[in-house]
Parts: sequence; C-alpha cells; structure tokens
Amino acid sequence: MSNTLIYLGFGVKFGSVTWYLITFALLLMSLSSIALAENSQPAAQEAPRERLKVGLALSGGGAKGAAHVGVLKVLEEHRIPVDYIAGTSIGSYVGGLYAIGYSAAEIEALMLSTDWNQGFSDAVPRESLPYRDKIQRDIYNVPLDLGIRDGEFRAPSGYLRGQTMAQLVRYSVGELPVFDSFDDLAIPYRAIATDLETREEVILDKGDLVTAMLASMTVPGVLNPVEREGRLLVDGGLVNNMPVQLVKDMGADIVIAVDIGAPLLNHDELNSAVKVLEQLANFLTQGGLQKQIALMEEDDVLIVPALHGFGTTDFSRMRESIPLGRTAAEEQIERLEYLALPVEEYQQRRAQKQLYAENWLEESAKPVVRIRIHNSTQASTTLIRETLDLERGQRISADDLNDAINRVYALNRFERVDAEFIDTEVGRELHLAVKPKPWGPNYLDFGLSWEDNFDFKNSLQLDASFTMTDINHQGAYWRTQARLGENRILNTEFYQPFDLTDRFYARAQYRFQDRRWPLVSTDVLSLDFDKRYNNFELGIGTNYSRLGILEIGALYEQGQIISRSLVTQRWNYEMKGGYLAFGYDSLNSVSFPTQGNQVRLAVTVVDEVFTGAGFDGSHVTAMISEFDWKGAIKLGNSSVVGKVSAAYTDKNSDFTSYGSDLGGFLNLSGFLRESIVGPKKVFGALIYQYDLGRSVLNMTQYPLYLGASLEAGNVWQVQDTVNLEELIYSGSLFVGTDTQLGPAALGFGAAQTGDRAVYLFIGRVF
Repeated sequence: MSNTLIYLGFGVKFGSVTWYLITFALLLMSLSSIALAENSQPAAQEAPRERLKVGLALSGGGAKGAAHVGVLKVLEEHRIPVDYIAGTSIGSYVGGLYAIGYSAAEIEALMLSTDWNQGFSDAVPRESLPYRDKIQRDIYNVPLDLGIRDGEFRAPSGYLRGQTMAQLVRYSVGELPVFDSFDDLAIPYRAIATDLETREEVILDKGDLVTAMLASMTVPGVLNPVEREGRLLVDGGLVNNMPVQLVKDMGADIVIAVDIGAPLLNHDELNSAVKVLEQLANFLTQGGLQKQIALMEEDDVLIVPALHGFGTTDFSRMRESIPLGRTAAEEQIERLEYLALPVEEYQQRRAQKQLYAENWLEESAKPVVRIRIHNSTQASTTLIRETLDLERGQRISADDLNDAINRVYALNRFERVDAEFIDTEVGRELHLAVKPKPWGPNYLDFGLSWEDNFDFKNSLQLDASFTMTDINHQGAYWRTQARLGENRILNTEFYQPFDLTDRFYARAQYRFQDRRWPLVSTDVLSLDFDKRYNNFELGIGTNYSRLGILEIGALYEQGQIISRSLVTQRWNYEMKGGYLAFGYDSLNSVSFPTQGNQVRLAVTVVDEVFTGAGFDGSHVTAMISEFDWKGAIKLGNSSVVGKVSAAYTDKNSDFTSYGSDLGGFLNLSGFLRESIVGPKKVFGALIYQYDLGRSVLNMTQYPLYLGASLEAGNVWQVQDTVNLEELIYSGSLFVGTDTQLGPAALGFGAAQTGDRAVYLFIGRVF
C-alpha cells in the first residue's frame, strides 16, 4: 500500500499511521475532559438517596408510660420522623395515639387530664344505679363478685372487669372505625398481646384500635382478659415488652427503642413478700426485654429514662416522668440528628399526619345509619336499646357514646358493655355488645359493719344476700337476705316486671325481724324492749325513672313486743292494711354526698289489735306517715348536706307497735344510736364537709372529709305532748371517708342535755 500524505491547515503533513495515533490520543483527551467536567458538578445534582425509615418501639410500664411523651417531644423538636410504631401495654396506648395523628403535646394533655385511678374501679357510680340497686349496694358493701352457676361457686377472671379502663381509652381515641389494617393509620402501627392459653405472642395489626390497646394493657388477674377472635388476650409484656424486631419486620431501617420497664431488684430491695412477687413479675418482662435489646444493631438507639422509684400505678406522678423521658432522649440526640428532615419536608409530613386526623374527625361527624345490639345475655334487647337512647341518623360524638355506654352499664346486669363503629358501603354503623356476668345468673352479696362508742356499746353486723336473676324472659328475680347482729333479719322477695323495659312491676315479700332497743328513752318512760314480727307485703308499682319508684300495696304483720325494764312483759299484736310508697335517689354517696337528693315518703293505713297486759283486744285504725330527705351541694372543696326527717301517726296512745328513732352519728349525735324512740318525730340537720384530698391517707379513690354538724330533733309518744319548743339541739365534729367497705368515720357528738357520744365505725350507713 502506498504511503498516503495528509495535509493540515498549518502546512504540516503526516503519514496515515501517524494520523491514527494522533486521532486516538485526541479522543482520549476529550473523554477525560468530559469525565472531569461531570465530576466537578455540585453534589446537589446527584441522584437522591432513599431516606432511612425510622421505627419506634415503646415498652410497657404502667404510669411510667408518660415518659414516652417526653421522648416524642424531643423527636418532634429535632424533626426526626417516625415511620413505624409498635408498642406493648402503655406503650401501645401512647403509640396508638401518635399513630392516629395526635402530637406529643396532645397526648400529654390527654394523659394528664385522665383520671387513671378511675380505671381501677368498675363499680357503677352510685348516682347512676337504678333505685333498688342503690339500696342493695348501700347494705352489701363488701366488694366481692361471687355467684353460683351450675351448682358451683363462680368468680370473675380478673379483679376488675376492665369496663372503666375501656371507657377511658375509648374516650382518648375518639370515634374511630374498625380498621382492615393498622397500616391505614397516619403511621403504621402494631400492638403486642399475649395469648393467655398458649403464652404465644400475638401481634394486633387490625380491628378496633381500642380493643387492641386494651388487650396489650390487660394485666392478668387484675383485669379480665380481652376476648378477640376466640383467643383470651392479656398484657403483651409477658412475652415481648419492647417490640424491636416487630418494627424491623414492618420496614424500619433504624429502631428507636424506649425502655421504661422495671429493672430486677437487688438483694437489699427484696425485703418483703410484695417485693418478691414484684421480682417474679420482673423476671417475666426482663427476659423478653433482654432478647429484644440483643436484636438491636449498631445504628439502633436505646433510650432508658431514669425512672427508678416510680411505680406502675403512680399515676399522680405522670407529670414528673415526662421530663425524665425528655432528658433520656436528649442524651442520645447526637446519634439521631442525621435522621432529621429539612424544615419544609418535616412540616409537610406533620401536615399530612394532621390531615389524617382531620379526615377521621370528618368521618366521625357523619350520622350513623344503623345501630346494632349484640346481646348474649338474658336481658331484654328492648330495655338495652331504650336505655342506650341513641337514634339512627344521629351524629354520635365521643361524649354521646361514653354517656350511652355508661347508661347501659349502669343497669348493673352486664360484665362489659363495648361499642365500635364500622364503616360500610351504606354508611357508618354503631355496634354495641353486652356480655353477661360469667359468675351469674345467681349472685351472692355480703355486707359488714362495725361500730364502737368507747363506752359500753359496740356492735358487729353481718349481712348476706342471694339473688336468682333472669327467672323468666321479663327479668324476674328472687332475692333472699339475712342479717346477724343485734338486729336480726330474714327477708325474701320475688320481683316480677310486667314489661320488657321494667317500667311496671309487682312484688311479694316476707320478712322476719328481731329488733332490740336497749335502754330506750321516750317522753313517757325509759325501757329495754324487743320487737319480733313477721311481715307480708304485696305491691304493684312503677319505676317512673331510673332513679325512683312509686308503689301501692297491702300488708299483714303479726308480732310480739317484749319489755325487760323491771318485770318481763309480752304483748302480741296484729295489723293489716295498705300503703303508698314513693322514692327518689340521686345521691352520689349515701354517707358523704357532695351532690344529689334522696327522698322517701311512705303512708300506711292499718287496722291494729293488741293483746296482753292492759289491752282487751279491741281494734284501732291508724295512719302512719314517714318522710325523709337528704340533699347535698358542692362548693369548691366544700360541700353542704341537709337532712330532714319526720314521722307521724294519728294513733294517740302511749303504746304502739310502730316507732321511729333518733340518736347516733348525724342523727342527734350526742346520743347513742337508736336511744330515743317514739311514733312522732321531727329532725333536721345541717352538715358541712371539707374535702382534704386523696393524698392525706395515700388514698387514690376516696377523699378524706373533715366535717361538722348542727342538729335538732325530738320524738313524742302522744299528740298532747308534741311541743317544738322541746327540740333537742346537738352537734358533732368528725373526720370520715368512703372506703371499699362503705363509710368510715371517727366522730364526737354533744347535745344541749349534756349527753356525749364518741363514734368509730366502718361500713354503717348513716
């Protein structure tokens, strides 16, 4: 091949081989310059790297859970996003609220404004109970749920039913529907529970959010297990108290775990049986906790607030634990700052989260199209629906639902009353479920009262009651009661509603009573006597409201009065006639009320005949009237209680089978109980009570009262001796409180007559 010459513009000539070499060199230089130019571009033009996902694992620890709020506040302040949340026990509650869109500040406000101690009492508030149930509660004050079923004694599966705790949680969450998946929340969420039968870990990822929280929080033996899909669920802390692996499985790249659990006690702290039991509980939670900590990787962060000395039930110290959570989170913030979002992006995320919450609020504002009642009890569905008092087409707020559930639960016939909203194609439905008491339908109740006057008189009274309920589809019951003490009673009553709503009723009652009045004073003489009688009543009436009754009926009574003053004497008597009775009761406490009224009025017309010394067996017609009122108003920490009582009979004789008494605490306090007796009575009292708070005796449920009273009254035997100028004036000073066993008080009373009395008692209604 000939050698070709190539000429360039500058007159230089090259051979073809040389040209190829030059061209190749120029090409390499060009590519190199392009590469250098690309590498010199600003970093902002790089392809964006995917953000690391952050998961939050919140542990259980009861009241210490407020520390979680402090951690959330720090994360918000440093713009650290949370992409997944899983929690156990109180961690499931805080995590659930955060997942549905609440901010840390909003959760703080909810937790601090909630009376968590209420959650540890499932007793229906007295003011909400039906009229007859109030009377039963006042006498049978031992807080024991016990019944007979299939010939065996039965009791609840937990000390508490969980009704009040469920109400507190539901009120916090609001009117959310049942979810097909908790991934649909503003932040994907999971709760941990334990299968009580198999001790398996149960991951709650759908359904009713309140039920999921409650299942995770249910301390076995304290609260009844939560039944869900055929499984009995209790506190998730038994198997996994800090679900680290779960948030990893949900998709988290980085886990922030918050440990508020109790550490194992040391040798010096194991100094009592209670501490030993506490240590056994710690064994259960710590074992699972350490396994979860071992699963954490180098970039994961463990936050441990310094909560030593805080107990799981120290709800009054919640406000103190929030800063401790904040401090612990701030100590770890340097390890977390690289996760922070730019201000604008974080604000967008918060706005999106808030939008989720607003959407749920908007959905909850829609009226319900259907109300379904799931009734697995013997109670009438008609009665439940009428008591619920909610209608289709109504927008049901959290307050409306809470009040309605409380009304149904106050019927005092159910173990639990639960509700949930379900969104369907046609609209939102409300589903209400009532569960029967598993220790029924035959119930045992017990009462106890004791009194000592530091002189010559003290008394112990024991009461027992057996009630057979749901005898027929209308809700009839048969109740038998017995009392031992100086006032012995045997009573049996059959109660039959006429309709499914218990608006009208009939009842039949037999009563035997042996009552003794030692050293009784009247305006005629002083004596020591017993009254023993058998009484039969037949009545029909109406429960004109949940708080009151009106009844008319017939009675027959025969008995004996025995006097032991000087020489023992006996008189037999017989009476028959009719009566009219009215009752109303809205007091929130029978002994230390701060609101409400109680009114009782009875008018009886009888034909009475006596036989014995001084009587010829002639018949006498008499009308007997009784009136009692008690009312209370609250003024800040003070409350004022008024009492009025009156009795009258038109029988003008110094001897009768009927007597009304005075004497005893707040009933002419200067005199011993029931020491002044007569058929005609007038009495009034004004009582002042000051609430010293719940911390004086380290009580959480009941306040301690300091009080004083002014009282006036007297009894008369015959009409001619009635003289209001002979009123006896008395007063008292006392300190008292309600307890699980009824009222308890220590008091001193004095009367203008010079009589004095000291009282110490528990369980006695006054």
